[in-house]
Amino acid sequence: MNEPITPITLPPSENLQQEGEWLKQTLHTWLDEQFIPEAVNETIAERAAKIYMRQRMEGENDVGSLVIAIVTEMESFDFSKSFFGEFAIANAVSDLLLDSLGIERCCGRERFVHQPLSGREDPAPKTDEE
Repeated sequence: MNEPITPITLPPSENLQQEGEWLKQTLHTWLDEQFIPEAVNETIAERAAKIYMRQRMEGENDVGSLVIAIVTEMESFDFSKSFFGEFAIANAVSDLLLDSLGIERCCGRERFVHQPLSGREDPAPKTDEE
């Protein structure tokens, strides 16, 4: 029998403003790299980061709940000038968060050494020497 995927809880934010800025910049870069850079990508990234930050300020740390909040709140966004939709944005945010925590996207298992979300470039893979 298949086991359910364990919910993934983010660690408490040490600097929510910096974390939100990291998400906005990282998501904007991701959006631009997926197809072609579009002016609307900055607006999308900013809106998603604001939703994320507000949810975190309200005490939400569960990645699944954050994804649902982003999908729900982005439904009213006009995606007509974008290649993306609210589900793609929410899933991208989830992937970026999991990557930053060193957690495998498919199964929720750790694959990297954990480092804080904000103020870092890319997660460092574990090596055999660790």
